[in-house]
Amino acid sequence: MDNIANIVRRISLKAEVFFSGKLCGIQSFSNDEKGHLHLLKSGCLTIVMKDGTKRVIDKPSVIFIPGPVEHRILAEQSAGAEMVCATISMESAHQKLLLEAFPPLITLALDTEQYIGQTAQWLFDEAFSRSVTRGVMIDKLSEIFLLQVLRYILENDLAKGGVLAALSHPMMAKVISTMHNQPEVNWTVDSLADIAAMSRSRFAATFKSVVGLTPNDYLTDIRIALAQEMLQDNKPVNLVANLVGYEHGSALARLFRKKLGISPKQWLKQSASGHNEPLKTAHQLATDKNE
Repeated sequence: MDNIANIVRRISLKAEVFFSGKLCGIQSFSNDEKGHLHLLKSGCLTIVMKDGTKRVIDKPSVIFIPGPVEHRILAEQSAGAEMVCATISMESAHQKLLLEAFPPLITLALDTEQYIGQTAQWLFDEAFSRSVTRGVMIDKLSEIFLLQVLRYILENDLAKGGVLAALSHPMMAKVISTMHNQPEVNWTVDSLADIAAMSRSRFAATFKSVVGLTPNDYLTDIRIALAQEMLQDNKPVNLVANLVGYEHGSALARLFRKKLGISPKQWLKQSASGHNEPLKTAHQLATDKNE
């Protein structure tokens, strides 16, 4: 779990509560580039995902939708459902890799784990109070609550694949951790297979099966994501290139153009203006080509 903790520490979690009270009828939640966290305090509701998936929830529960997915919540018009709703964002160099690891919808009864139930009750108390610090408190509590939900997901192997599943894998965990800790190293399939104490062919097949990417594609995703993070910290392009494993800034620029269609400087300018396209992983690029 230490390997997972190192990844989670790099996540900047932000939760913003936008509703607390009784929800009646139908409420739609659009794709706004953020995930959602809904806490049901009392009542009954049905959640309907964009793909038609329906789930009825009739006891205090958390509804976690990690990514920007359209969904609807249906509650009885008369009885309604007491809820707290928040948008969530997981800002991280590995954001896309993390989101791909989660199921699109996770529901968890609040009595499943004591620590989750206790924090939820504290959050409910603040959300339905008239305290002068109510807004700040419920946002911070939502972030703590989200971390607890993430911990539960990881400890109970609910992540479906990707980096989180790999970090829970007995043979892949050390490899993934090493790649994240030393992205500047010229890793090859052979050198990574040695770390995993596996044959080259078995390692390559296992890595692709668990992570969903080849080792090289995954390493490239890590390097691009870390480069973006360092560029936002105003580090020079040539220095960033060296820190993520490239001899010259021109090599990093070629990789940016291949992955994002723009140079590092153009990406940084767009990032500063708030109009940046998110990093696409190798898996997403392959999917785009097939559509």
